[in-house]
Amino acid sequence: MSVEGLTDIRATAPERVEQGWTARRRRPLLRPDGRLMLVAADHPARAALGVRDRPDAMADRADLLRRLLIALANPAVDGVLGTADILDDLLLLGALDGKVVIGSMNRGGLQGSVFELDDRFTGYTAAVLAARGLDGGKMLTRIDPDDPATVRTLERSAQAIDQLAAQRLLAMVEPFWCRRSDGRVHNMLTPQAIIRSITVASGLGADSSHTWLKLPVVEGLEQVMAATTLPTLLLGGDPTGHPDDTYAAWGAALALPPVRGLIVGRALLYPQDDDVAAAVATAAELVHGQQLPRQPDETESLHG
Repeated sequence: MSVEGLTDIRATAPERVEQGWTARRRRPLLRPDGRLMLVAADHPARAALGVRDRPDAMADRADLLRRLLIALANPAVDGVLGTADILDDLLLLGALDGKVVIGSMNRGGLQGSVFELDDRFTGYTAAVLAARGLDGGKMLTRIDPDDPATVRTLERSAQAIDQLAAQRLLAMVEPFWCRRSDGRVHNMLTPQAIIRSITVASGLGADSSHTWLKLPVVEGLEQVMAATTLPTLLLGGDPTGHPDDTYAAWGAALALPPVRGLIVGRALLYPQDDDVAAAVATAAELVHGQQLPRQPDETESLHG
């Protein structure tokens, strides 16, 4: 099926989504090397569409899907994180067989809104994730001591962690210590702030057996990672600087004991040279230590 045919399927045969999830071929969460390489695509649902100096880079859904298809065609990419609309599209396109699939749970804190830190759970629930055979759920958990909405996010995140653990599904928590200035929420990326966010996030819920962390790559990461025993994936964030410097930082961080891999979105899907396949291959090799044979795919290049 082509990207252009998705609307027709949704309009005339919506039952194919549920049928597709039921029939999807699953795989273990981790490879024998204990590593995980995921691409992330849940930004649009929070109105976060910008990449570098392109404020609407992720607004073109067909373009985003084609980039995701290129990434997922690489067999060293283990899977994807996204909201239901994107994951259902990828399912219909046949891209999720044999892949790890993580559903994004809270997208209510829209970027730039006055309620940004009241991050309601407006996406997947643990019950739906289990029913459709997904592998886990992810929650953005931002902590601003000056914003009373923070405690609601913490409470709902704790509930989601317990619900996911009860279903034996991965709970991926993405914590940030935040502050608001000039009307915008800013993530504090000092080692001390990241450590503080880790200690709060790690203690959420009554069952931590399935809890993982999703953390940024910052200076002093060795000190940061000493704050947890939870398995951790490193995020890419909005790409800045030269790609070689980014890859070097990722490579060094992957050597730290709690780090189990990468979960990267915009930096790989929208690289500076627009060569998605090459960017994804470089990151996947950092995680798994080798390049696996690629499957030929007509979406391999965005230029052709």
